[in-house]
Amino acid sequence: MTKIKTGTYELKVSFVGYETSVKTITITAPAQVDVALVRKTIMEDEVIIRSTRAGDRTPVTYQDISHNDLSGKNMGQDLPLLVSLTPSIVTTSDAGNGVGYTAMRIRGTDMTRINVTLNGIPLNDAESHDVFWVDLPDVAASVENLQIQRGVGTSTNGASAFGASLNLQTSSLHAEPYAETSNAFGSFNTIKNSVTLGTGLLNKCITFDGRFSKVQSDGYIDRASSNLKSWFISSGYYSRRTIVKFNLMSGDEKTYQAWDGIPSE
Repeated sequence: MTKIKTGTYELKVSFVGYETSVKTITITAPAQVDVALVRKTIMEDEVIIRSTRAGDRTPVTYQDISHNDLSGKNMGQDLPLLVSLTPSIVTTSDAGNGVGYTAMRIRGTDMTRINVTLNGIPLNDAESHDVFWVDLPDVAASVENLQIQRGVGTSTNGASAFGASLNLQTSSLHAEPYAETSNAFGSFNTIKNSVTLGTGLLNKCITFDGRFSKVQSDGYIDRASSNLKSWFISSGYYSRRTIVKFNLMSGDEKTYQAWDGIPSE
């Protein structure tokens, strides 16, 4: 038994698997306070599709990268530049500063042999097997985590999984409402503006999340300017045993022609 002074207090009770209960109580004399906790509908985060993800017992060289790792480097550059410091990756940038047309090689293989999936859905072009990151501006802002598998990995689709696999998972559940803006400014008139917001859980089962981004730059070399816009909208339904999500994303890119590179002279 704990003795406390008379007065008004806020009593907060929480336990794993139950909703947190907050009560305002007034103590004037010895009293017993009963608190009934309600079972929490959602126990854990979304289940990652294991068919495309490697685990501790999978004989594959892999690396997991979190959203925090990406956001700390995200100044508007394409995704290949944000993971360029991981082992065995070499990146190239048409504009010279990572905004616009970019590509990567993993263990020497180009994008046509790197299988890329978003929530388990292939992003590789059906004809060339390539992935054009310029069509997905600021996609890193909507990625909750990603996994890089070097060499032949766990991909279940496409011949493009020969060199490596890159598995992206978009934003997971945010139970509370939120809104944030991210702005970056750099050399060569490079500017990135991004707004992210979400409703949190509505009626304890429905969420809406959105992101709107604009990235523009003059580029490092002449005729390498970029003007990129993108948006990502997600709606989810969560119950005790069921998760249904609807994701819609779009990107618009306008780039100058600098594909021939810098003349040797």
